[in-house]
Amino acid sequence: MNLEIRPTRDGSPTLYNRQLGKTYHSVHGAVQESVHVYIRAGLDFVLERKRRINLLEIGLGTGLNALLTIQQSGRVPCEIRYTSLEPCPVPTEITDQLDYAQCLGETAFFQPAFHRIHQASWEQFQKITENFSLLKRQVTLADFNGKDCAYDLIYFDPFPPSAHPDLWEEPTLAKLSRLLVPGGVLTTYCSKGQVKRNLRAVGLDVQALPGPPGKREMTRAVKPEAVGNQQLSKSA
Repeated sequence: MNLEIRPTRDGSPTLYNRQLGKTYHSVHGAVQESVHVYIRAGLDFVLERKRRINLLEIGLGTGLNALLTIQQSGRVPCEIRYTSLEPCPVPTEITDQLDYAQCLGETAFFQPAFHRIHQASWEQFQKITENFSLLKRQVTLADFNGKDCAYDLIYFDPFPPSAHPDLWEEPTLAKLSRLLVPGGVLTTYCSKGQVKRNLRAVGLDVQALPGPPGKREMTRAVKPEAVGNQQLSKSA
């Protein structure tokens, strides 16, 4: 097996892919990174404007982002339809050893929710909590047609450009831009200059934000909203 569980500095675990030589999360803190990049800079930002959210995640991985989204949806009244693409699911014998529920401090609630995330059937929406429904798609982003899909928020969380450069190039980012509603948001841990240039090239307004522990910056991109013949951006 190419995966091993490793601790990170905030006490939460991540996975290390031996074949790629990459971890699934920051070694400085798995939970800290996900909260900072995807919850605070992404979900909370969108919740300021709307409470019914269609969300697309690129890379289900350990399920940590989904679990943290469930946590936040319990704090802020909202309804979330969460679609996650994962061509290489993590085996349940690995996810069963990840103690994210204990790290969040509410094991009685989050452990069953985490279990339901990984036990949920693929290719159909299933209700995980009262206001969080999950659709897991075992498909690559390249093979995901996204027809008739429109997302308010994209968690862009694949392996970095050094491992999968094609996912960070203009054709892929243009596809993600098309999947966003006007005013929709893409958030990612990656802050490489070329990635930000590619995001701008596909028509998104790019913000360089302070990064999580161990990173100077992260990136949030917003799709401009069309108003008549003009375009306005929520990130302006």
